[in-house]
Amino acid sequence: MGVEFFLVGCTLVLAALLSLVLFEPGLRYRIATPVSRAGTGELLDLLSSITDSPIRHAQGVEVLTNGDCFYESELEAIRAARSSIHIVAFIFHRSEIGDRFLAALSERARAGVAVRIVVDAIGSFPTPDRYFYGLRAAGGSVAWYQPIRWYTLKRFNNRTHREIVVVDGRVGFVGGAGIASHWFRPPRDLAWRDTMLRVEGGLVAGLQAAFVENWLEASGEILADPALFPRSDLEEGPVAGLVAIGTPSPARSSRARILFEVLLAGARETLDINSPYFLPDSSARRELIRAVARGVRVRIVVPGRFNNHPIARRASRRRYGELLEAGVEIYEYEPGMIHAKIMIVDGLWCVVGSTNFDSRSFDLNDEVNMVVANQDLAARLAVDFDRDRAQTSRVTLAQWRERPLGERALASLGFLLERQE
Repeated sequence: MGVEFFLVGCTLVLAALLSLVLFEPGLRYRIATPVSRAGTGELLDLLSSITDSPIRHAQGVEVLTNGDCFYESELEAIRAARSSIHIVAFIFHRSEIGDRFLAALSERARAGVAVRIVVDAIGSFPTPDRYFYGLRAAGGSVAWYQPIRWYTLKRFNNRTHREIVVVDGRVGFVGGAGIASHWFRPPRDLAWRDTMLRVEGGLVAGLQAAFVENWLEASGEILADPALFPRSDLEEGPVAGLVAIGTPSPARSSRARILFEVLLAGARETLDINSPYFLPDSSARRELIRAVARGVRVRIVVPGRFNNHPIARRASRRRYGELLEAGVEIYEYEPGMIHAKIMIVDGLWCVVGSTNFDSRSFDLNDEVNMVVANQDLAARLAVDFDRDRAQTSRVTLAQWRERPLGERALASLGFLLERQE
């Protein structure tokens, strides 16, 4: 009888913990005073202060559209490395492109370059550890983030969702793409549509800091070598911005969420968003609706039927109603899976990184976003946004109201798992 009571008690405790994971409400964000737009510098100072992210400058920022482009640029930088190569990958899958990266990394490691990689244990679950044996034998280091162990179960829901490459502390890449066949010559269908930024200059220090944080958490090693953060000619540059390192706090807030909330509230003319998993919480929906009410044109591009998470897509569509009623424009991308994570505000403010517009990214994952105030970069990102939007179908309120019962039922299932999507 005692054993039975013990087992029942354990079951109830586990059920209670599971309920907290699945159903704990997110923090309700609100901004009590209007976000001032007195000037670009003032808003950048504000974002820097409230996200604890130093303002830095870049010598240049280049938009790299789709795998054929950004993989070649990343590999070129890796092959030219002289001191260090650091990678954080939520997704690093065994694949043709993965083989190419490992070959280039191994060659540099044999040449004496310090090669360190952090790989998320869940995002890269299909990848066996032996896939990295050759790199380790060449002198490189690979650490798994939150591997499945009894002592990591309480942190199981925290993943590093960051996708970062940093070379010599001087060249960095950030965006939505990991290393897998999804983005490069997939066996079926079209390659995923995605975007990475290539950055040179002081802004790279923010990406390096994000790597250093995950490296410590995965390996236990503090990287305190000043050479990883070169200063000399990198302190000034024509492009100003910051790198917001999103790490969830026990009290549920995150810098990524603060960043997005303030920029949504600060929009005055236009707001263009790409997000593969668009499940805005009530606070974000409120800010989107308020933006339309003050005259902002809000356009959102999301995946259509090719979304790789069908339940997430249906859970996303469940939230369209009040946004469409308010005048938010929602477009579903038709050619294939679109995975870009981009926000452009007022043709000036650019946010590119790993954060999806959902509770998992805002509340649970380690994320990273680069924020740049630059009209030229915004115009370049807008070219891609307009090209993507030209390959979409616009969702109307009438269509949304007529969605089939099967979709509504699956959306209800998605409601139970929305914080995990």
